[in-house]
Amino acid sequence: MSRSSWATDDVEALRDLAKTFFTQEALPREDEFAAQGFPGKDLWRAAGKLGLLCASIPEEYGGGGGTFAHEMAVIEAQTRSGAGAMAIVVHAGIVAHYLNAYATEEQKLRWLPRMASGELIGAIAMTEPGTGSDLQSIATKAVRDGDGYVISGAKTFITNGHNAGLVIVAAKTGPGEGAHGVSLLVAEVGDDTPGFQRGRVLKKVGQHSTDTAELFFDGLRVPAENLLGGTEGQGFVQLMVQLPQERLLVAAIGMAMLESAVEHTVAYTKEREAFGRPLFKLQNTRFELAECATIARVARVFLDDCVEKHLAGELDAATASMAKYWITDRQTEVVDRCVQLHGGYGYMLEYPIARLFADGRIQRIYGGANEIMKELIARSL
Repeated sequence: MSRSSWATDDVEALRDLAKTFFTQEALPREDEFAAQGFPGKDLWRAAGKLGLLCASIPEEYGGGGGTFAHEMAVIEAQTRSGAGAMAIVVHAGIVAHYLNAYATEEQKLRWLPRMASGELIGAIAMTEPGTGSDLQSIATKAVRDGDGYVISGAKTFITNGHNAGLVIVAAKTGPGEGAHGVSLLVAEVGDDTPGFQRGRVLKKVGQHSTDTAELFFDGLRVPAENLLGGTEGQGFVQLMVQLPQERLLVAAIGMAMLESAVEHTVAYTKEREAFGRPLFKLQNTRFELAECATIARVARVFLDDCVEKHLAGELDAATASMAKYWITDRQTEVVDRCVQLHGGYGYMLEYPIARLFADGRIQRIYGGANEIMKELIARSL
């Protein structure tokens, strides 16, 4: 893999540190975490101690003081290691940035240092049993009551839901107002918090070690000051502002999966023999891998251009949607072709390509389904 234009020496040093941590500390525990459906909280604290959490959050709030490029390095290193249990992309790449952008100074000082240390794990609760990409149709309600809000509703597919101690909840504060009635509220929660209950740790096709859960709110009270932005009805706009970064991060994961698939398959076909010679010597294998490698190179150039634009504050929502849909589509295409080149072994979970196949399919769905991405792109034309 060639070095990206945005990858400074400082960024590469963080990537190397992250690679060592995920390979030596996290990967050996994947089976343990897959069996229970979520990672141990001790691993979060270990990552925080090394400075791998909230790398792009300012130092005054406990973060690494880096840029989005530093966040990218951690996410890419984690994905390529195969240690997917910790959803750092949600915790540090998404939740922490909502707080950094919209929380008060006092709240930032209270929440962000604990997130950077791994003491407080973050989640964002948008999706509901009856609502996915159509966020303005959420049914969860937050009703003002004295000096606080009372939240009632259900959320599902919530990444980090089982371990989370801080949840950003998308809720309706203005019923009947569509997008203008959506607000974001921060809830600090524990297993014994009144009005809050964690549901099942969900069993998924892939990403078995990653924490994905149901959350239920039945009269959960949160202080009025926990309304992000301080004014009701700003939630949908806040989501739209932050979602391009989320979609770029999903594209980055797809890119790392795509490149990993090609690398694993090149190595496998050079070692595996068929008809008396390595698979790599067969013309079909060579042509397939030539095409996959070309797709990977084109996707990398596109992603790097998006990262450069984002670092300069110039990445628009339509281009972020293009990156999310196109790279994840190419990711699933290339991984599938690489599974085929592995033959029967490509279907065995002991091989990295099989895990990439199972873990990667969701990429075209979360962060906004790819069909929604195309609709958003079309609106910009």
